[in-house]
Amino acid sequence: MVPISTESVRRSRATLSAMASRIIVIADEVWARNEVHAALTEPDFTLVDHDDPATAPEILESENADAVVIDLQVASMGGMAIARELHQQAALKGSAEVPVVLLLDRSADSFLAKRAGVAGWVTKPFSAHDLRTAVERAINS
Repeated sequence: MVPISTESVRRSRATLSAMASRIIVIADEVWARNEVHAALTEPDFTLVDHDDPATAPEILESENADAVVIDLQVASMGGMAIARELHQQAALKGSAEVPVVLLLDRSADSFLAKRAGVAGWVTKPFSAHDLRTAVERAINS
């Protein structure tokens, strides 16, 4: 048996982290962020939390994100408004749109989510499998 050095383990983790999808999580409630973190675990995803939805457009410009998960009930703007704004900004700039996955309170909100141009959604309470599937579909679409 060949011993594995801690340096080689560190490099392996860094390589996996480099391949992980970078997800921005915009939720102002700790429980919502915790649920997203529980569902989207490493090494597949690298999560970056932001609790100020008003800065969402700036966040996306500064972060190299593969997707954004937004809680519909974010206090200051609301997740739907943030999703619409991100969709409009991408269209105005002619840039690639970062896919958005919304955390909905009611399945009836899915109609509004479609109109806002989001890539996917899950209804609370959601399972880890459902959120992971929605995010993976959004990234791969």
